[in-house]
Amino acid sequence: MKKAIFLLVAVLTISTASAQTKAAGVTLPNTQSFEGEKLVLNGVGVREKFWMDMYAGALYVQSKSNSGEKIMAANEPMAIKIHIVSKLISSDKMIDAVNEGFQSATNGKTSAINSEIEEFKSFFKEEITKDDVFDIVYLPKQGVTVYKNGTKKGNVQGLEFKKALFGIWLSNNPADKKLKDGMLKG
Repeated sequence: MKKAIFLLVAVLTISTASAQTKAAGVTLPNTQSFEGEKLVLNGVGVREKFWMDMYAGALYVQSKSNSGEKIMAANEPMAIKIHIVSKLISSDKMIDAVNEGFQSATNGKTSAINSEIEEFKSFFKEEITKDDVFDIVYLPKQGVTVYKNGTKKGNVQGLEFKKALFGIWLSNNPADKKLKDGMLKG
């Protein structure tokens, strides 16, 4: 009987543990659902700057892949979760990072999506604090929707915008190479 109880506890512990992933001291779910679309964790990484953890980033997709190009180009549901782990991130610093990220991801070719970028940046104008969580969700019929701590901040339409946005993390010139590698574990 003791063996049966021990085995049951072990199985429950393993199945519960596998439902989440840890990075940068925070726990991220292995699945997410948005508007009825179930997404699976493709990978997790940590954005570092000057050897300090800034945020944990998780990529959620319908089908796992280790190709950043394929994920960026796909017109299918996906999401990036950003869990802030540093007190050093402010609204101004996040907006600066977004500007830099779009420039890098598009090789400076942002003129066709400038208005979309401006709209996206407006979602980060409120104060940002440690443990804030942003969900950046792409659904083909709705475009990109941004949630902060579960509250919808706004929406930006367009597949070209989505490609450039996901390119911040997944392009050949990502914001953080180790973060990209973690997100693309597939």
